[in-house]
Amino acid sequence: MPYTVCLLLLLAGIIWVKRDMGKRMLILGLALLFFFSNGAICNYVMNWYETPLVPIADLEYHEVGIVLTGVTNLNKVSGDRTFFDRGADRATHAVQLYKEGKLGKILITGGQGLTTVGDQREAVLLAEFMVMAGVDPGHLYIEDKARNTRENALFAKQTLEERGYDLSKKYLVITSAFHMKRALGCFEKVNMRVEGFPVDYYGSDGIWNLKGILQPSPTALALWHKLFKEWMGTLIYLVVGYI
Repeated sequence: MPYTVCLLLLLAGIIWVKRDMGKRMLILGLALLFFFSNGAICNYVMNWYETPLVPIADLEYHEVGIVLTGVTNLNKVSGDRTFFDRGADRATHAVQLYKEGKLGKILITGGQGLTTVGDQREAVLLAEFMVMAGVDPGHLYIEDKARNTRENALFAKQTLEERGYDLSKKYLVITSAFHMKRALGCFEKVNMRVEGFPVDYYGSDGIWNLKGILQPSPTALALWHKLFKEWMGTLIYLVVGYI
């Protein structure tokens, strides 16, 4: 990850600062740190990679919208509420599409992550939130076993098949804009016809200003981490044949 690379170069440069190699590592580490902490550059790359916005008015009606999880804090337990992390748009925008008549039903797919507290299931937590927000419980399907995007696609397909849905029809996948390419690839790999409704945008409009260009941003480092993680995930999925 970018931050780790910068840190290692700087540490090596400090250790071997009296050698030419150490000085070059120090300079390279500083240069990369400035590059990866530049908000304007990071924002440009994020906007380039994220799937473009889809206007709700242009969206056709879909029998089922498939919401991918990965947006709640499963390390905090209350029992009476849903703790959201960044990405809550996946749930809130799904509710909006449902209420505006763009979706007939909502299928939420996702179980537990690798590090969680208790036996909380993301799909269950999001379903509870959606019911509170006005979605008819009879219009919600819960798939709470999937642990990754590959399983989201597999288990969502199984859920629809078990309920008698025609898989020759097109279904709507709702996930974060930076994650949409990999998600659609997984669904298409399991022979589902899907289109995407990207949400949870990290890229901003109009950041090409003096502050964005010159002032280092810790947020930029975090966004580069998210991008690199997604790119590595996509590469691995390609290698193992998930997309």
